[in-house]
Amino acid sequence: MTATTETLLQIYHRLLACYGPQHWWPAEDAFEVIVGAILTQSAAWANVEKAIANLKAAETLTPQALLAIPVQELGTLIHACGYYNAKARKLKAFAERLHSCYGGDLKRLLEEDAASLRQWLLRVHGIGEETADSIILYAAKKPVFVVDAYTRRVLHRLGLAPSTDSYGAFQALFTENLPRDEALYNEYHALLVRHGKEACRKTARCSQCCLRQVCQQAGAFD
Repeated sequence: MTATTETLLQIYHRLLACYGPQHWWPAEDAFEVIVGAILTQSAAWANVEKAIANLKAAETLTPQALLAIPVQELGTLIHACGYYNAKARKLKAFAERLHSCYGGDLKRLLEEDAASLRQWLLRVHGIGEETADSIILYAAKKPVFVVDAYTRRVLHRLGLAPSTDSYGAFQALFTENLPRDEALYNEYHALLVRHGKEACRKTARCSQCCLRQVCQQAGAFD
């Protein structure tokens, strides 16, 4: 076991002991995960839940329904999550590409290997690396590590950030030093998000941080 692996696992176990299992991603099925991953871009999860509830009430939370609904009507349904017109176009783009490539069969898409699935997703309008990897991890249940702003912030403060400030470099820190385990990646990412929201905020709450003993910037915000 390398020193980096040992450190990453120590951080994981400290977070898990502090917050417990996160049961992420909260959704009834894989398509709801995908919709949520697109809607949560620049949005609070509470507002995404409102938008998803509206889609369910209107019986439009299926690939076929999103394909049929006019984009303006879809925008109205997801208004709560912000940037609703842009996100409506993104949802439509996903549904249209799924239909053209897989006849609307989501199961067939998610059965692709992780690399092929990622390439396919990145060709969809409005889906970048973080959203694509969220879909692969949480909807397809394949072991890719999701990197977001919370992950970057926590790693920088812990002194573990890679020398290259790129998505791929941050992702490699985890995938090259931890087992390729979907359940581990799922829980670890969810815990980092929880920690970034509650303790390691933009103005950190160092006094209540469960990683204080292993953090290079511990106490800097007290």
